[in-house]
Amino acid sequence: MTREPDTALRLAGEWLTSHDLADTRPTPLLASRLAVRRRARLAAYVILAALIIVSALVAASAFGGRPVPLLALAAVVAGLLLAQSLLDWWVRRVDQRAGATLSRRAAHPIHPGWRSVLGRPYAVFAVVTSAGAMVLAASALAVPDPTVRQLAVVVLIGLLGATAITAMQLRHLLRFPVVAEDEESLTADVIMRVEDARELTTPNVQWSLPVVLFGTAPGWWGAAAFAYIILSLAACIALHARTPSTATVARQAMIQR
Repeated sequence: MTREPDTALRLAGEWLTSHDLADTRPTPLLASRLAVRRRARLAAYVILAALIIVSALVAASAFGGRPVPLLALAAVVAGLLLAQSLLDWWVRRVDQRAGATLSRRAAHPIHPGWRSVLGRPYAVFAVVTSAGAMVLAASALAVPDPTVRQLAVVVLIGLLGATAITAMQLRHLLRFPVVAEDEESLTADVIMRVEDARELTTPNVQWSLPVVLFGTAPGWWGAAAFAYIILSLAACIALHARTPSTATVARQAMIQR
């Protein structure tokens, strides 16, 4: 009966140690918040994977000479957006319940903005990679081949859906209230936000969906797509290597509050 809570506390302790908070004692509050975020993150991966798979299946119909079911794809994207909205609501609900059990709130509560949570470099990277993928897909619309144009539309719809899902997740990170009862749990709250925000900027869908056009689009488009993936991957690696750790960013936000 106690195995699951003990496991959650152990994982919370490991999380604290990995974020330079080894002296902080893991609490049931932190353990429950981290546990729901692990499940929500896994579910978000499933949502994005479903978007990629459905887009690929829709694109496959273009090769069979069948009409591309764009309305069906748009309906699936809308359904995935709803699923992400419900997922964010679930996380907020768990936080609200956890907050209601606190004997007191943090003495100096903060509500970190996007500069503290995401940071300008990551924000620029997210905007550039999303815009670059859309421009790349839109450029394929100029190709005379109707199959290539249909595939380009499929990729654009998928990219728009992925961008909307990411925007919803970032909005959730920036808007949900701080849940903390002391300085340590307040720092952990900010670290969780920064960590989640940085992970959201990884353009997994933007790297995956343009592959649908490989082999059908002209050579110049394939070269442009390859260059986009290599350059954005190099920028992603450099960004993670050169920016401060999530713990450092959180401490800076605490000092500036």
